[in-house]
Amino acid sequence: MNTDNQCILGIDPGYACCGFGIVEKRGNIAVSRSWGCIKTTPKTGDTPTRLFEIFQNIELIIKNFNPSCMAIEKLYFSRNTTTALQVSEARGVILLAAAKNMVPVYEYTPKQVKLAITGSGNADKKQMQMMIARLLHLSDIPKPDDAADGLSLALCHLNWMRILP
Repeated sequence: MNTDNQCILGIDPGYACCGFGIVEKRGNIAVSRSWGCIKTTPKTGDTPTRLFEIFQNIELIIKNFNPSCMAIEKLYFSRNTTTALQVSEARGVILLAAAKNMVPVYEYTPKQVKLAITGSGNADKKQMQMMIARLLHLSDIPKPDDAADGLSLALCHLNWMRILP
């Protein structure tokens, strides 16, 4: 896959807050186009409504930025099964939005993302955020953390695509 002048949508899946980042490769430079967080209704909102909000917002982002692909984090939960189920459901509607809009999806583990951004699969959140700001030539660390994670997934995909055939 040729990544020249492509727009990558990075998604950090979440149920209450779903982080996203849009990164475009212009020649040899990665440029951030947008980032943010899709926040669903407060905990009083029912699950179908919250999932529909995520779906609608992902579709809107896809329509506004026309990404060539999506990079999304693979899930790994070892303790909180309630959170794991909610995030899995959110991830499902995100993947549905990508499929509906014919956006190819690439999945990365947290360790792969850390390795691609910092060179260490054991980097902490602060190291990741500082590298994201540096790599994208930003004056400040992107906020909220979920948005920074979305940007890191998009950057991870750009880095992995350079080494894949």
